[in-house]
Amino acid sequence: MTDLSGKKVAFLLKRGVEQPELTEPWATLESAGAEPVLVSEEPGTITALIGDWDRGDDFAVDLTLDEADPEDYDALVLPGGTLNSDKIRTNPKAIAFVRAFMDAGKPVASICHGPWILIEAGVVPGRTLTSTTRISTDLKNAGAHWVDQEVVVDGNLVTSRSPRDLPAFNAALVEAVANA
Repeated sequence: MTDLSGKKVAFLLKRGVEQPELTEPWATLESAGAEPVLVSEEPGTITALIGDWDRGDDFAVDLTLDEADPEDYDALVLPGGTLNSDKIRTNPKAIAFVRAFMDAGKPVASICHGPWILIEAGVVPGRTLTSTTRISTDLKNAGAHWVDQEVVVDGNLVTSRSPRDLPAFNAALVEAVANA
């Protein structure tokens, strides 16, 4: 297993995040020695969903967007979930947070509906990535080259389609963080 000791990874999300897209990468990073940090719009807790429908668990917010500084992190994870992704992409602070990672060339890993915020941040033109097929047209219309693969690595950007791709996503995430 790759040792990620000393690496700090921000997870940007809000209520409605797809639970396994939060918990599985989080556990993978923790088991490799990294420190994951849950960043959201407001303090308190967020409630995850399972399959975009069933209520999942509650998770404590570590820092708000007002408190979190992208310079403090080695990488960023953008989990999906339709509700989470649709809402977080409308927050100008969240867009700026994502753009800061992309501008700095730090790893950004996004799965399922998560790439919606990448569109809002204006960072997908000319990039090759994947996502749930439900937003493939959105990505193409934003100038991305969309492909149907379990994981795609394009420079500092790691993307996957859905929870079924989490093993490949987590492996690519660990490699990206290790090389950051």
